Amino acid sequence: MGRLDGKVVLITGTAGGQGAAAARLFAQEGASVYGCDLDAERSEAVAHEIRAAGGEMQSTAPVDLADPVAAAEWVDGVAKLAGGIDVLYNNASAPRVGPFTEMSWDDWRFTLHNELDLIFTVTKAAWPHLIARGGGVVINTASVSAHRGATFIEQSGHGAAKGGVLAMTRHLAASGAQHGIRANSISPGLIVTPQIEPFLDEPGHPVHEMLHSHPLGRLGVPKDVATVALFLASDDAAYLNAVDIIVDGGQSLIS
Repeated sequence: MGRLDGKVVLITGTAGGQGAAAARLFAQEGASVYGCDLDAERSEAVAHEIRAAGGEMQSTAPVDLADPVAAAEWVDGVAKLAGGIDVLYNNASAPRVGPFTEMSWDDWRFTLHNELDLIFTVTKAAWPHLIARGGGVVINTASVSAHRGATFIEQSGHGAAKGGVLAMTRHLAASGAQHGIRANSISPGLIVTPQIEPFLDEPGHPVHEMLHSHPLGRLGVPKDVATVALFLASDDAAYLNAVDIIVDGGQSLIS
């Protein structure tokens, strides 16, 4: 028996990185996975890979989740097709980072729009379906940047947006408890995703200092986050609500 047998799971941002890793893992554990992304080709490739391995996944792309109409159309379409929703994993995000002195109003708005607003749009659309189901799980992706200042690159907009995610998650937990809905968050540290990989080949990039000083001697990989998401989505975490789990291998101990 899989830990998610019979569950309908929505995962945002499944074209690569943490979203793709979660889609693979959730499908292996018996979930019917419905993903979405802006990248149609890569997201469908992940879905095809999962189906070829015997799992269940459908992908919709492109979907601009920061658009409330597009987000609702995706969520409502999945609920109608699958007969309901059990788990929503808000993984997708798109920040702009850099020195605060160089951050423009457009950069600030882009980051909040694509890291905080899109969690509202998707969760707002999924909420009535979770209530109709008699309960369910919401997992939001926050960040260690919501807990502390970043040392290797300035990211005030990213940290502010993810701080909003942390606060929103707690309020969702309070609001959802009466409906049997649990809401928790994950705060990853530096994870080697397709966006980070190029920096590993860049001599002198600050990411190398983090790698050399890391307590575990390595940076995180997408599966490190996906396994935590699986736990939160499963009944093993049935008594966890309003919890944030930091997944950084202990990096925050030294920086």
